[in-house]
Amino acid sequence: MGKGGGDRAAAGSKKSAASSLPFDPTQPARRLLAWYGAAGRDLPWRRTRDPYRIWLSEVMLQQTTVEAVVPYYERFLQALPDVRRLAAASLDEVIALWAGLGYYSRARNLHAAARRVVAEHGGIFPADLDELLALPGIGRSTAGAILSIAFDRPAPILDGNVRRVLCRLFALEENPRAGAAEKQLWAWAAALTPADHPHDYAQAIMDLGATLCVPRRPDCPRCPLADLCRARDLGLAEKLPLAAAKRKVPEVVRVALVIRRGDEVLVWRRPYRGLLGGLWEFPDAEVVAGGSPDETAAELAARQGATDLQSIGGVRHAYSHFRLDLRLYAADLAESGRVAEGDECRWVAASALNELPLHGAHKKALRLVAGKG
Repeated sequence: MGKGGGDRAAAGSKKSAASSLPFDPTQPARRLLAWYGAAGRDLPWRRTRDPYRIWLSEVMLQQTTVEAVVPYYERFLQALPDVRRLAAASLDEVIALWAGLGYYSRARNLHAAARRVVAEHGGIFPADLDELLALPGIGRSTAGAILSIAFDRPAPILDGNVRRVLCRLFALEENPRAGAAEKQLWAWAAALTPADHPHDYAQAIMDLGATLCVPRRPDCPRCPLADLCRARDLGLAEKLPLAAAKRKVPEVVRVALVIRRGDEVLVWRRPYRGLLGGLWEFPDAEVVAGGSPDETAAELAARQGATDLQSIGGVRHAYSHFRLDLRLYAADLAESGRVAEGDECRWVAASALNELPLHGAHKKALRLVAGKG
């Protein structure tokens, strides 16, 4: 379907959704814009219409709080102030700037998308939905945010905050991530997005979810949509959105070796693709069922040519899909030991470990390393 056909289909869908709303579809936007003018937050990415900076903020804010993002956003832009600089940077540099924000596929996609923008669009961000969606890591909501906030074009968004607002506004008593519910939420989001001032509206509805329509104890009395909200009328505001059934989170036990060679410590880099891609860590291995941390550590030390193995403690760390129980061991490189060195494996001064982009659990382990030193 061509762009014109897609626009007509979207307009028809929006008109159909608007006709079935329980209130005047223009009311939420009017109220939100008035409220936002008085109560909107002053955030660094709201002082610009640069699509690069809007895009960067949207990607960083996925699964991360505003408070955590602000210093990363400012530091990232100081190093890589535009899309051409990002595209020209090495992936190592990007990951180092990202280290600590988590969900590292976002950083890899950010880098890949920047290179595509430069190679295929001359360094100019596309203002077309399909072209934005073709870029790595840009989904429908992020694309909508870029279109509405950077280009002032009406495009619906459905991030976590907006999803919560809509679930309560329409009293959606279904899992909002289920297929039919997701489709309905997008229809409502489109129906409420105004043609005028979509830039401010997008930020207003996100702010509402972030400041008043919060997950627990929403501040309904101060909400500009309070008398339109079906969940409030039905006494369901605290219960919605419905949570998906919790899955049991597995626990993984691993060992890590702090191998010393004089004042240096051995680290290696994880593969760029996959969990925690491109981050650094101490040599480690999983403790398999039936094995023990001591046995696993001894086998790993033998493979690395390390001796004088001793336990120095452990740390626990939660990742998105599992919990990690990490046991730390110190060892020395044997006189006959030879460790392959290169881009993926290197010796680093123990005093410089804090500057290295280690992933979360191994970063926590630095206090044990320092204690051993």
